[in-house]
Amino acid sequence: MDQRPDNRSEIRDFLATRRARITPEQAGLPTSGRRRVPGLRREEVAVLAGVSTEWYTRLEKGHIGGVSEDVLDAVARALQLDEEERTYLFDLAKAAQLSSRTPRRRKAVEVPPRVEWLLDSITLSAAFVTNGRLDIVSANALARALFSPLFNSETVDERGRPNFARYWFLDRGAPDFVADWDAAANITVALLRVEAGRYPHDRALRELIGELSTVSAEFRTRWAAHNVRIHHGGVKRFHHPDAGTLQLTYQPLGLPLSTHEEHALTIYTAEPGSPDEDRLKLLASWAATPARHPSASAAHPEPTERKPDARGSSQ
Repeated sequence: MDQRPDNRSEIRDFLATRRARITPEQAGLPTSGRRRVPGLRREEVAVLAGVSTEWYTRLEKGHIGGVSEDVLDAVARALQLDEEERTYLFDLAKAAQLSSRTPRRRKAVEVPPRVEWLLDSITLSAAFVTNGRLDIVSANALARALFSPLFNSETVDERGRPNFARYWFLDRGAPDFVADWDAAANITVALLRVEAGRYPHDRALRELIGELSTVSAEFRTRWAAHNVRIHHGGVKRFHHPDAGTLQLTYQPLGLPLSTHEEHALTIYTAEPGSPDEDRLKLLASWAATPARHPSASAAHPEPTERKPDARGSSQ
């Protein structure tokens, strides 16, 4: 039976990394003498949060179940957590409270026809739906054309679905496709960290994290940082194999398809009147006529053996 794992190590590491990044000066505390640890000491966090050192030490060891919201708020303020980090801390606490129960297995949620119709109606922007594990579970024609390197990658699953995390960290072509690979990689790991805080019992998510941690040193380093990201959006530049350089704005929107799994609708579009809009329109015209699309013949390449990538991890 798939039992919910103990999340005390995640709680411990998250609180410890947040404590280590704050100096006494930043916290408004006096300093004197040589310090043996980076950032704040546990007893200093306890003073700032208004709790005993013993109590905070126990909390940082992962014993967070049953802790009141007021106390969690006090700890969040002491550690100067931002809104997303605070939400993550509360998610960890909620998961700890449920650790003694047998969780229901999360079932894959099929995208309903109404959402498919919505995606297909969007013709001048790339639109797709992802789940919390960052699988692309549905996409319109332009999204498939824009992200053809992902759909054509060896990292797709047996259903042909791309996963952003697998692509960024396991495909050697990823740094050539996205202009700022570091930023994409950081955001991806931070999003997965939030999902793991919400659903530590998700077997597919644990397997994905285990796979990436095993084969990618880049992923392991970022995962150990315990950075989190919930709200994101902005500008991303791509070096598309057919359309050339594209600078697009993107915005994810929450898509409530299920109470048991997170989904997001993400839309990529170009600035009106820009050369990027012209290139995106050209890509859209190719997507509307797949037989003429330069990458159409490569939609389902034969799988090949994974090889070590340029960053020292296996692919």
